[in-house]
Amino acid sequence: MTRDNSYAAVTSRKNEIMKKAIGIDYSVFESGEIGFDYERMMREAGYTLEEIQTIQSEVSVGNTPIIELKNLTALARKMAPKGKGARIFIKDEACNPSGSFKARRAANAVYHAKKNGYKGVIAATSGNYGTAVASQAAMHGLKCIVVQECYDSKMIGQPEILEKQRACEALGAEVVQLTVGPELFYTFLLLLEETGYFNASLYTPFGIAGVETLGYELAMQFREKEGKDPDVVMITNAGGGNVTGTARGLIKAGAEHVKVVGASVDLSGLHMASDHAFNRKSFTTGHTGFGLPFATWPDRADVPRNAARPLRYLDRYVLVRQGEVFYMTEALAVLEGLERGPAGNTSLTAAFSLAQEMDEDQIIVVQETEYTGAGKHPMPQLSFAKQNGIDVRFGNPTEEIPGENIILPEHPSLIKIRDYDLNKAKHSYIRNSVANNKITEISKVDVEFLVKDTKSDEQFVMNALKELGINLK
Repeated sequence: MTRDNSYAAVTSRKNEIMKKAIGIDYSVFESGEIGFDYERMMREAGYTLEEIQTIQSEVSVGNTPIIELKNLTALARKMAPKGKGARIFIKDEACNPSGSFKARRAANAVYHAKKNGYKGVIAATSGNYGTAVASQAAMHGLKCIVVQECYDSKMIGQPEILEKQRACEALGAEVVQLTVGPELFYTFLLLLEETGYFNASLYTPFGIAGVETLGYELAMQFREKEGKDPDVVMITNAGGGNVTGTARGLIKAGAEHVKVVGASVDLSGLHMASDHAFNRKSFTTGHTGFGLPFATWPDRADVPRNAARPLRYLDRYVLVRQGEVFYMTEALAVLEGLERGPAGNTSLTAAFSLAQEMDEDQIIVVQETEYTGAGKHPMPQLSFAKQNGIDVRFGNPTEEIPGENIILPEHPSLIKIRDYDLNKAKHSYIRNSVANNKITEISKVDVEFLVKDTKSDEQFVMNALKELGINLK
């Protein structure tokens, strides 16, 4: 009997496909209509910190250096009020085998796949994670398929994504390139079903736990280097795994008092799944098109329960502009002699601004960098933007309109973070939880889950539910 491979049929089989491709029975962690036992899932479906450190060390992942950016700190102090201007550091994750922190996630995922007898791994990503999975699969002798969403309907691809295609293929992976839209998830499911390969999802417990070593290492390195923890850890936020894993690692190191600040490029008004908007943005990750949807509804991911839950850990969430990040990318190279890619430079841009609010004796650390390459440099990105009708000029970045222009700051004093209201995001998350689970009244268990998942209190959650007309059972 021929299997029905229509879009509707394949997507209807997604739970069955995912269970076989991940090997986790998520149902055992369910505790309510909305909630589930998150910590139990992380504990029982993942690995301990010590196990992860061993897994990563055997493939040369982790133990990346801390670098103080003395020249950028000096520049920030010129812009800051007297006595302000925190010391700026980076954790140089570009030193990992695949050139980004995502090697930590991939090391765990591919190790888990091999341990459980899978012959290959599949990752759906247009970013650095594909390169990381390809790198780890090569080390472990597994087949690798990377599914990329990289073209608009005219088959025009972004330079940054095409660079990552080159990197994946260089590492031995098969790359399946698709146009923007619903075919990505359909093709991903179909390949998982046909090959029987492991779903090396970004959002599994072992994937997120892989990033915990980053937060843990960071705390330990600062204690050895500076005799104290940093005051702020600045993290580029996209799907939420970077924030979640790093924050959990800090907690495991006993650094609960460290402020966790997320940063994203402001692409307000651009719909990421829109064919028209796809090539009118110059950042493929670390932007609000991922950061806000995944924060306000984490379980939109390719697993039943997403282990990346950034609202549990964020103390502050700030936005920067495209032009500001391009400027800071060049400043890092010219002033510090470090050529690094765009994702880490998003949080570096935010750190440069935030440092000016902090005292000189304080420390702010950007917890990751990434490699750069031909398509990821500012010049090809800006040239591509111009080809797509984007006005690129120097001026005041506050005038930047995503999809219409990119404004490079004419002076570094114009680089400013803008706060995104976390309470607004938490309200949106509660609203999505109620709507997507068709809740008409709520249990105490689910209220307790929402309190933890929003890093709030019972009064906050009950007020939000009251506005939605939802009462306790």
